[in-house]
Amino acid sequence: MAFSAAEYEKLGVFYLGAEVGPSGKPDGPLLLYKSSHLTTHAVCVGMTGSGKTGLCIALLEEAALDGVPAIVVDPKGDLGNLLLTFPDLRGEDFARWANPHEAQVAGQSVEQFGAAQAELWRKGLAEWGQDGERVRRLKAAAEFAVYTPGSTTARPIAILKGLGVPPRAVLDDAELLRDRVSSTASSLLGLVGVKADPMQGREHILLCNVVYLAWSKGEGLDLPALVQRVQSPSFSRVGAMDLESFYPAAERFQLATAINGLLASPAFAGWMQGEPLDVQRLLYTESGKPRVSVLSVAHLDDAQRMFFVSLLMNEVLGWTRSQSGTTSLRAVVYMDEIAGYFPPVANPPSKQPMLTLMKQARAFGVGMVFATQNPVDIDYKGLANAGTWFIGRLQTEQDKARVLDGLEGAAANAGSGFGRLEADRVLSRLGKRQFLMNDVAESRPVVFQTRWTMSYLRGPLSREETKRLTAGEKPAVNPFGADEGVAPFGPSGEGLTGAVITAPAKGAGRPVLPPGVPEVFLPRQGAASAGARLEYRPAVLGIVKVWFVDAKAGVDATEELARLADVCSGVGGVKWEEAEEVDLSPGDLEVDPGGLMNASFAELPRGASQAKNYSAWQKKFADVVYRTAKVELLRAGELGLTAKPGESEAAFKARVSLAARERRDAE
Repeated sequence: MAFSAAEYEKLGVFYLGAEVGPSGKPDGPLLLYKSSHLTTHAVCVGMTGSGKTGLCIALLEEAALDGVPAIVVDPKGDLGNLLLTFPDLRGEDFARWANPHEAQVAGQSVEQFGAAQAELWRKGLAEWGQDGERVRRLKAAAEFAVYTPGSTTARPIAILKGLGVPPRAVLDDAELLRDRVSSTASSLLGLVGVKADPMQGREHILLCNVVYLAWSKGEGLDLPALVQRVQSPSFSRVGAMDLESFYPAAERFQLATAINGLLASPAFAGWMQGEPLDVQRLLYTESGKPRVSVLSVAHLDDAQRMFFVSLLMNEVLGWTRSQSGTTSLRAVVYMDEIAGYFPPVANPPSKQPMLTLMKQARAFGVGMVFATQNPVDIDYKGLANAGTWFIGRLQTEQDKARVLDGLEGAAANAGSGFGRLEADRVLSRLGKRQFLMNDVAESRPVVFQTRWTMSYLRGPLSREETKRLTAGEKPAVNPFGADEGVAPFGPSGEGLTGAVITAPAKGAGRPVLPPGVPEVFLPRQGAASAGARLEYRPAVLGIVKVWFVDAKAGVDATEELARLADVCSGVGGVKWEEAEEVDLSPGDLEVDPGGLMNASFAELPRGASQAKNYSAWQKKFADVVYRTAKVELLRAGELGLTAKPGESEAAFKARVSLAARERRDAE
């Protein structure tokens, strides 16, 4: 066989291999899979050694070359191989990552084995019309990164810092919100070892109510807040029963203690640090470059894996629903070995968001790809929503029967026919790296052999190898979850919330204000050293909603601005032009200051104690905002797109990239 780049380097297609002819060899036409077909999702099934991992890595490589980002969930630790790409095909590059045990079995030194692997890859790539230059283009097309949630081995992801409010698209959909609240509660309970029935379990019902009420008010939760609200909920009745009868305080305290154990346990310190679980950030860099994010969970136990996968799939679902509809492929979400996460009978927290994504993500251009070697352990009724099936060698007749059932279901969903007997015969004859592809958008099933991967398939990476692979990428983190030089309970030093000083303050006591002058306090943050005192300083806070409208650019948005100004003793009293813009809302303010025993108050300027001045300051504030407030937006003129207020540059570039692909596909 001899293939050339001219045959496969075409727009909107993934080069996956070549069709197998009557000889049983890949001497047929190339298999060029249309990227838009992946929006109807794919399932890859095959026993160990069938070449399943190689096929899925080839698919991810092709997506990256086409500028399509991907989130890759890696339960075994071998998908970090996507970062092992060596354009120069040098033996020393392969030797650095060669498996010493494999070298020993081959009777070679690591250096000799690395040279042999380099030659094997050079020959394999050449047979499939590829070379080091294509590998170099792959490395340049996207950023490849490895994340290790709950660990600082690679890039850490902060999970337990908070349970943020879902996107508006989820909040406005009662069914999606209910599913997300339920799976979040189930995941948390599983993490602390509590088994609770979602329909009748008191723990599950209580957590659902706590999370739902917080999110419905636009409030995110962190673990300390969750502990407090479990112990002292904001509601007094659950259904028709009062709270104390349904779940007495003494028993709620036990659940609160279990959740608090996560905060106190050194084993969970890794879950409190790192980058936020942000789907947009996993898919694109800050500059808008596509990213292939490998989320390695091989180091986690079963409960932790379930917790993370459930949260991730919920975040993907929320992000997906916030995107515009498209028929082009926007992103790929791939999970290897989904057995246990999508079972046929049980209903773990991960199953519902995965099932919803299989049903809904296609409308938003998000392609779900699931792989497994245990067909009997997955729900084929749910996976019947997949439009493409890649089926390799199977271990038992029972596995084959389950796969054929799934193929029949997929064909029925698509309204197309399916030849079960012929598929059965083909599956029985498959060789290594050979797969039967059944794409409901094509006229017939195809047997093909996978192409040679550009990534070095070295196998699972150890903890130390993963560290070496990602050396220099991770931000510096404190092993106990706080940045160095910063107190663990919040930032210290000077700031809007008052200055922490080391000498006794000279200010007077709390001033007395006349009626009509509202008084609020910024919450105190930071841990003060022994003997330090807190001083409150007077300022005027203005908060206003500004309406930006530009019909031509399609901009119609409101933005809340907050500015903090000093009160002067001279003419005017407040200089709004010199005020500091702050990130505050009324909900951030307190009626009473904390730490009165060690606090003092700076002298109040005379004008601040006169109620009549505040209406004048308010008018002046509105005038200054009207003259100076602005919103700067990026624009892609040729495509007629303007960034939305608050949309990051990376998100806008991703939208522009999708629009360009849509135009390309249409042309």
